[in-house]
Amino acid sequence: MDTTDEYYDKEVEWLQEETAKLIPLQTEWNKALTGSAYRADFENEFGKQLFKLMDAELLVSDERIVPEIVEQGKLTQEYSKTAAQATIEFNGEKRNFYGLLKFMESTDRAERKAAFEAWAALYEQISPKLDEQYSKLVALRDESAKKMGFPTYTEMAYIARRRFDYTQEDAAKFREQIREIVTPAVAKIREKQRVRLGLDKLRYYDEALKFPEGNANPIGTTQELVDKAQNMYRAMSPETGEFFDFMKEYRLFDLETRPGKHMGGYMTSFETYKAPFIFSNFNGTSADVDVLTHEAGHAFQGYLAMRSIPISDLTGSTAEINEVHSMSMEHFAYPWMESFFGENAEKYRTAHLIGAIEVIPYLVSVDEFQHRVYAKPGMDAMERRGVWHEIERKYMPWRDYDGNKFLEEGGFWMQKQHIFLYPFYYIEYALAQICAFQYYGRMKEDRTKAWADYLNLCRAGGTKGYFELLKTGNLLNPFEEGTVEKATGHVIDEIMKLY
Repeated sequence: MDTTDEYYDKEVEWLQEETAKLIPLQTEWNKALTGSAYRADFENEFGKQLFKLMDAELLVSDERIVPEIVEQGKLTQEYSKTAAQATIEFNGEKRNFYGLLKFMESTDRAERKAAFEAWAALYEQISPKLDEQYSKLVALRDESAKKMGFPTYTEMAYIARRRFDYTQEDAAKFREQIREIVTPAVAKIREKQRVRLGLDKLRYYDEALKFPEGNANPIGTTQELVDKAQNMYRAMSPETGEFFDFMKEYRLFDLETRPGKHMGGYMTSFETYKAPFIFSNFNGTSADVDVLTHEAGHAFQGYLAMRSIPISDLTGSTAEINEVHSMSMEHFAYPWMESFFGENAEKYRTAHLIGAIEVIPYLVSVDEFQHRVYAKPGMDAMERRGVWHEIERKYMPWRDYDGNKFLEEGGFWMQKQHIFLYPFYYIEYALAQICAFQYYGRMKEDRTKAWADYLNLCRAGGTKGYFELLKTGNLLNPFEEGTVEKATGHVIDEIMKLY
């Protein structure tokens, strides 16, 4: 909440070190349970998934790598401060990343470009630090993997991220489905956007503006938006109403951006109280409403699961499923957007749908970038930028930085904190969006049935594996040939008609 607070900075550092020291005890506990003569009885009572998780933990966690884990903790904390505290002068004020976003959606192209240049300069000025921090993180992760007997960190990361159902090869095939089906569709949408905005060429700083008269921005203060969300969730279902009433009663939010506040938005939880908590950085754009649907989707699932699943390790699933909870909620919330945007509600829904599909090529770009980096951990900063530039050309050929040297060379990857903090966490968003589009398609035909399937998925938490949970939620597997086309086809058709 305040990365400039020296007291809590030290507290976090202490916590990371002490948590790492608990690894030998956790390993002993996992070995005692997984090697128990009563394992079959435990599995009958608590389910096999819990023991799959413990088996995996033993492969990637050991006292041998405690020094690397402690050092990674220090570096990620250092990165978070570098990114959160970065500011730049714009329009007479010092602004952080979030302070520039609204200007990057301005209807004045000169202002958009100026905000974009400031945004790029903000990252360029801290890029030497970010490059150094990332190089050290990659080296530490690679060293940890070697100590644990893995050829590269990638193999270790797949197990650490509980990817029991799919492989690196499956991920590569999925990315190729995106390149073949989604990338050309987004290119057509970008061309429609160029025509709509009346531009000779669509530059990067034009991408966020979907309508020449301006994007739909939410109406009301932060408190008013929370009140509107409460009304929406009460109308959506008895379960969501109870959940959001609880969130509001106990003030389980920190929504507004502030100087020095950690970047990003997420849901976490206080398990003793069965209480989700939403952290965000409101910035006056439609992204604020996205938080009240996306992060609230995570929080709603957590609220349900924490009340029905007794083992905390099983209340949430892997990110591939967790992001289905959040992204699907964004679509289920569409009927209530008039409350947030008034007469611009349809503009918001159209822009949101466009955003949901046009981000997918970027999501798989981040995934391929990380595979490439950890396959060759000794790459220097400029080599990494070259790799990012090459990947951008592959999945986002429309991207034009209007001659900005830092970004043209491949500096764009640095603005994604997942790459620093949560290695390999990103393809999950693309996989989940393919599933969310399935719910959206069925919601248009039979909302009651789609909602019932969604509830079943939320209540199941992480009690089953990824592919099993897809079946529980009545969803097609994104890795199967043809799923991407089936899931995105109706969305692309709708956008082409609306836009």
